[in-house]
Amino acid sequence: MNCPCCSGKSYEDCCKLYHTGEKHAPTAEALMRSRFSAFAIPNGEYLMETTFPGKRKYHNKKDLQEWGEMNEWTKLEIIRTPTLNHVEFKAYYIDEDGNPQLHHELSVFQKMNERWYYVSGEFLD
Repeated sequence: MNCPCCSGKSYEDCCKLYHTGEKHAPTAEALMRSRFSAFAIPNGEYLMETTFPGKRKYHNKKDLQEWGEMNEWTKLEIIRTPTLNHVEFKAYYIDEDGNPQLHHELSVFQKMNERWYYVSGEFLD
């Protein structure tokens, strides 16, 4: 199976290593890719684990899992990584009504104890 993150690698050689905890994402971009894959699979547990601890109260594992399940995640496009802890991306998906959607975001990540975490994102047009 090709990895949902569009890296061109197999899932086993890419995001699965992060999802199982065998490895931690070495960069903010790698974490972004693994989080996209976690929506595509879906894996709400991983999405919560990789959310910055101080921000978890604003998220819910069940909601993250459901958002992954109700949509078909079709493509991830990394637009740019302007700094080590920022990633601009476009996530393409088909919503529950069968309509194509685009989620364009500039995400902020933070490294703590040698691990990257998602902190927040700004939606872009």
